[in-house]
Amino acid sequence: MERRRTTGTKSEEEQWMVEDRVGYLYAFFSSLPPNAQSALLEIRRDNHLQYLTHGLRQLGPSFSVLDANRPWICYWILHSIALLGDSVDAELENNTIEFLRRCQDPDGGYGGGPGQMPHLATTYAAVNSLITLGGHRSLSSINRLKLRTFLLRMKDASGGFRMHDGGEVDVRACYTAISAASVLNILDNDLVQNVGDYILSCRTYEGGIAGEPGSEAHGGYTFCGLAAMILINEVHRLDLPALIDWVVFRQGVEGGFQGRTNKLVDGCYSFWQGGVAAIVQRLQMVVCEQLGLSKASYLECTSGSFHDSETSDISNEEEGNTGISSPVTGTCQIRKEGQDDASYPVTLANIGFDFINSKRPMRPIFSSMHLQQYLLICSQEEAGFRDKPGKSRDHYHTCYCLSGLSICQYCSTADADSPPLPRDVMGPYSNLLEQVHPLYNIVLDRYHEAHEFFSESENTSQCS
Repeated sequence: MERRRTTGTKSEEEQWMVEDRVGYLYAFFSSLPPNAQSALLEIRRDNHLQYLTHGLRQLGPSFSVLDANRPWICYWILHSIALLGDSVDAELENNTIEFLRRCQDPDGGYGGGPGQMPHLATTYAAVNSLITLGGHRSLSSINRLKLRTFLLRMKDASGGFRMHDGGEVDVRACYTAISAASVLNILDNDLVQNVGDYILSCRTYEGGIAGEPGSEAHGGYTFCGLAAMILINEVHRLDLPALIDWVVFRQGVEGGFQGRTNKLVDGCYSFWQGGVAAIVQRLQMVVCEQLGLSKASYLECTSGSFHDSETSDISNEEEGNTGISSPVTGTCQIRKEGQDDASYPVTLANIGFDFINSKRPMRPIFSSMHLQQYLLICSQEEAGFRDKPGKSRDHYHTCYCLSGLSICQYCSTADADSPPLPRDVMGPYSNLLEQVHPLYNIVLDRYHEAHEFFSESENTSQCS
């Protein structure tokens, strides 16, 4: 039921409307008997898979506006299917590989469709799609040598990257270029040069990162900036305490995340902001050093109960569980301020691999259970996911809502090899999704396959 309020600004009225719709859904959920609540919290896996597979086979005329985003549609759908623990059939896999081959420009990179100019965003989407499909035919279809040439051509004098020839320079371009180069094992000093300087110029007084210098801090760009800084081994240059302060205040009363200050909750930010939170969990040593904490304080704040003790008003979690108690046994090896490359040798190709295999000493910095309840009750439709109540489902939000759910489910595990406890997964344990690599948003087992494949390609000098 809607609460009556005095007239406010347009932003206030939109926020009140969202709160009313979300509040209605939560109240309805609370009024249901336990068996009905359990059913409502269940991920509708079969329905989602049918919706996604249909989208990869055939889209209606209304999708013509996304003609320049076709590799993105492939990625959103394929990644969602992989998160749900499934894969496409052989015919659809072959058709997708062939389609993306036709999107690959002769001079490197991928366009939004066959014959379109290469673009960093669609290059990232195509690379992630092919890695998600996996297998020799898919991975070997990527012309890494030409792709590196394209990435170098997109380098800008500012240190950043252009999205395409003559295009805009922004943090999104930096991330998509660095991510693709990193996962393909072609990242080198020529590509990395001055990227960190550009990203630092996009920091804002709030603590987050904007798309370009002078703009507003934004969840998507903050994720892109943070992930890129880790992949180039310069994350120590960011003000991480300020960034953490900004991101934790983006989780609102609805349980979901907003993308910017005073904006509405949106399911897709469960990954863009939740991913930032997941990444920061592996950076506690850097955070503590920036805060000036002593070694004793560091050990104190990283020991004790690791698991999130939060409870949700509408969950069936029991209080009193203490989880795992152990001191830190390892952290991601990040170069510290004042250390030069000679004293701290780093292999750019292995940063993503080392990162995901490091311990996660920090407890979650966001409310995982409340984010899961927002996604399952407010964003999930009978098939597909949506931005918020009142909006329609789409493949983009399905992809990033599922990615955010995966981040939530695994954020309380000590390392990548530890499965979540049942209490970390809202709803039945059958809701458990595949784990993602938070720096690339690729399902973890597909990432490991690609890492091994491209490492072997480098060792045998077979840069296709």
